[in-house]
Amino acid sequence: MPPSIPAKSSPSAKAAAKSASVLNPPPVRGLHDLSSASLLSSTVCPMTTSSTNLAPALEALLGASRIFSDPAARAVYTVDGITPPIVAKPATAEEVAEIVRFAALERLSLIPCGARTKLRIGMPPSRYDVALDMTALNQIVHYDPGDLTLAAGAGMPIAKLNATLFEHHQFLPLLVPWYSRSTIGGTLASGIDSPLCQFYGTPRDFLIGAEFVTGSGAITKSGGRVVKNVTGYDLHKLLIGSLGTLAVITCLNFRTFPAPLAGSRGFVASFSNAEGALALRRAIAQSPLTPLTLDIVSPGLAQIFATQTPATPEIAVFPGENRDVGSSSLPPIGDWFHPCEWHLCAAFAGIPEVLDRYKRDLSRLAGESGAISTAILDDTTRPAVWGRLRETLSILLESSPIISIFKLSVLPSHHATLFSNLEEIANRASLAHLFLARAGGTIYFALLPPTANDETAGRFAESSTQIFESLSAVGGDTALLFAPTSLKPRVNTWGSWRSDLALMRRLKSAFDPANVFAPGRFAQIPISAPTPP
Repeated sequence: MPPSIPAKSSPSAKAAAKSASVLNPPPVRGLHDLSSASLLSSTVCPMTTSSTNLAPALEALLGASRIFSDPAARAVYTVDGITPPIVAKPATAEEVAEIVRFAALERLSLIPCGARTKLRIGMPPSRYDVALDMTALNQIVHYDPGDLTLAAGAGMPIAKLNATLFEHHQFLPLLVPWYSRSTIGGTLASGIDSPLCQFYGTPRDFLIGAEFVTGSGAITKSGGRVVKNVTGYDLHKLLIGSLGTLAVITCLNFRTFPAPLAGSRGFVASFSNAEGALALRRAIAQSPLTPLTLDIVSPGLAQIFATQTPATPEIAVFPGENRDVGSSSLPPIGDWFHPCEWHLCAAFAGIPEVLDRYKRDLSRLAGESGAISTAILDDTTRPAVWGRLRETLSILLESSPIISIFKLSVLPSHHATLFSNLEEIANRASLAHLFLARAGGTIYFALLPPTANDETAGRFAESSTQIFESLSAVGGDTALLFAPTSLKPRVNTWGSWRSDLALMRRLKSAFDPANVFAPGRFAQIPISAPTPP
């Protein structure tokens, strides 16, 4: 992203000019008639974090009914032990912009929040003055079923959105953990993926535009409401996985997809080792089959699936379904998940002839790969298995208060080596561990310390360093998504400095020059970060 506009008026120059104008928009007038320049001047008032002082000023912007300073109301917005003195709940992008301009003037820090299911991701904030609750921006702004395009407020719950889309036999393939609660804005900002990424891709593939508020209080738009946008106009994709450190997302534009209206089935194959499960996955990838999901489950995760009933009530939702199944109604899955075995799980859909082809070919390929057993799951049994695969992160966090979960991104061809290396690292530290590997390359790797004490924390910190090094050696990326707050002072959840740190700092400075948004949470990109050696 160039800092200046090239001299010649070529297509690339026009794209660069567009990027520059988006990140450095004209001054936006609003509260106290402030421009971005005045917000950053040396006359800015000192920071005021007392809720007594903040409340009247914010109430003047939103009204008293949408400002909360009661301790009980604020407690649910706590991030790594830090509770904000005030909570603001805007209902429009203009109100968000007013709050951001006020925060920049007063040198306050904001953390945007949705359903608060993923606030544990990232490092503890260095400052946290205002929680910006975005759940009131929860309307469908634009929907054209014939054009397969949609725009909705960032606070829109995914489950509610999909219920509306399914009335038109469409859906958005964001079937993520905490599905019944998660908002589209929080899901995009956290970067959490869906089991359906094997077939439909990640949000980067079907997010076509966004409206967001920058750190100077400018309401900015990127992309549009058409599936094909001009190359180079995809600034909105930088917001994916940014944890709200670059801007506040107010509206998102998506391409929607036809819902699978035909029957759907599941498939589980069990193996004595990881090599067999990986061999079957390779065989499926090389075949004409295109399953909706394709996941590998380790023995440790299989044990949790087989012995624990998740608390998530809407665990049975699948594309094209619109029903809730309470946890008490879920059938046991111990018959398909065994604690001493590796498992490959697939989901597929289609007309009866297609389903028969999948059953026949998957069973044959599993046998050729050395499977111990196979099972075809129908409508009564598939939801229990597939729902748990979707809710793996929430189930793991329910299973232990001291569990730590890494997200590893690497080419699938490196999975066999990584499985071996990661198991060796965990065994050396005497830490229980488990895997969930998606076909697209993502691995969720969890460590379960037996106790939370200094000795265990030291072993965990050493193991974390080795995990980051193992991924770096094969060209992969690593993030420690979830960890107890007590462990974060010992481990940078984003790993060591990356080679693109300078670019990340420039992006942060361009989007949020006053460092208003979630300072410290994304440890790689503070404006004041030291230059790596």
